[in-house]
Amino acid sequence: MEHCGISRWDDPSTINEQLKALTDAPIYEVSPEYYQSEVMRYFDEKCARSRAVYEEAKEYIPGGVQHNLAFNKPFPICVTRANGAYLTDADGNRYIDFLQAGGPTILGSNNEAVRRAATGLIETCGPVTGLLHEAELMIAKEIHRHMPAVEMFRMLGSGTEAVMAALRIARIATGHKRVIKIGGAYHGWSDQMVYGLKIPGSRALLESHGIPRGCYALTDEVRPNDLNMLETMLRLNRIKGGTAAVIVEPVGPESGTRPVAQAYNAGVRALCDQYGALLIFDEVVTGFRVGLGGAQGYFNVIPDLTIFGKIVAGGYPAAGGVGGKKEYASLMAAGLATGKHRAYVGGTLAANPLSSLAGYTAIREIERTNACEIAGRQGDKLTDGLKALIAKCNLPYVAYNQGSIVHLECTGAMSFDYSSMHFVKSALGLLKNKAMMTRRKDAMERMGAAYMANGIVTLAGSRLYTSLADTDEVIADALSRFETVFSHVVNTGVR
Repeated sequence: MEHCGISRWDDPSTINEQLKALTDAPIYEVSPEYYQSEVMRYFDEKCARSRAVYEEAKEYIPGGVQHNLAFNKPFPICVTRANGAYLTDADGNRYIDFLQAGGPTILGSNNEAVRRAATGLIETCGPVTGLLHEAELMIAKEIHRHMPAVEMFRMLGSGTEAVMAALRIARIATGHKRVIKIGGAYHGWSDQMVYGLKIPGSRALLESHGIPRGCYALTDEVRPNDLNMLETMLRLNRIKGGTAAVIVEPVGPESGTRPVAQAYNAGVRALCDQYGALLIFDEVVTGFRVGLGGAQGYFNVIPDLTIFGKIVAGGYPAAGGVGGKKEYASLMAAGLATGKHRAYVGGTLAANPLSSLAGYTAIREIERTNACEIAGRQGDKLTDGLKALIAKCNLPYVAYNQGSIVHLECTGAMSFDYSSMHFVKSALGLLKNKAMMTRRKDAMERMGAAYMANGIVTLAGSRLYTSLADTDEVIADALSRFETVFSHVVNTGVR
């Protein structure tokens, strides 16, 4: 595969066995003494400005932050500078940045080439005009060059919007209504997709508050990495009028938190063809991160539609889009109605000149610098180093990666699974273990706070994104900091 960032693919059955053992074991986390004397003291003494901003923000912003990624224990860090592999907060503290904005900045934060293109455009055109800009064409052609299956591309404001558009396309194209997603996967926060989030088998029981039941009545959920369950659902849906689409995160739900077999996506492709459903790849995270050809290039599987986000705008806002085969993507044709059925999509700031040019420039820079390969190699080094530390400290933790997407599971908070064809069985299992799920999530967040107090920013304490900016020295420094945290971990005895 062209410029691939994945050098190895771990056996998911082995990883899943390790994750189950982690969830079944007592919780291992930093000791209460270390948490109070060192972690909390760091935030109390070193992060006064961040705390002040957060306390005032709670008066004006629900929860005190505008983005879910910023919800960190004990309070959000207020960042004032981002550069390469580092973030600096309002108090002047510097951190190794393994959050990378949640994945969009594989070139490193505030990349110079992308920044120059963006500032040049702002000086001449401004960020938005509401009319056509050549950068819209440039990015569409660039994406097609690397992902030939994306014959046409429509840039939108977010991955959530792109998923909404893709599902409309699929329903028009197939004449079917039902959509199958994989349990635990995240495909944005539209009503129909806030279903089965985080925990497989959770259906509408965890996150779908405020959503009328009818909004997700046509959404089905199946177990990750289970082609038999998927086929059973496809067969059942024939009786209910058919399946319009199967939507997957190709490396596994929640950015590979629940890894899948290397042949899984090919199996999904075959089942979609057999049952007349479109296959949608959600490449919001994997597009231009696991490789320039995305996960579809790595797995050599051609989806009917592809969802984009994050890197597609080079780390700038309005990062989203959907593309695919002309026969499907053309169903989004802009302009006045032609009398034919079409998927209505819009957005005042969608495909604005700034985001389009930033995305185009970022993809060109990723190709020029081999960013996917370099970030992937550094992801391997970080993962191997974490595995060595886990063994050295005799901890039950699990570390693995898909190139530059690195997973460090310390509490088993994400490893519950209640997938079943029977709603009652799933619900009973979920309700029975909800308190333990909450306790393990709290432990995960405490570990995240400990990493932060030692100068490492992660995604919720359990996921790390490497970038082009992560040199061997950065990785070595990070591993030294992780070792400090691991040395203070104890068995709490809580199961």
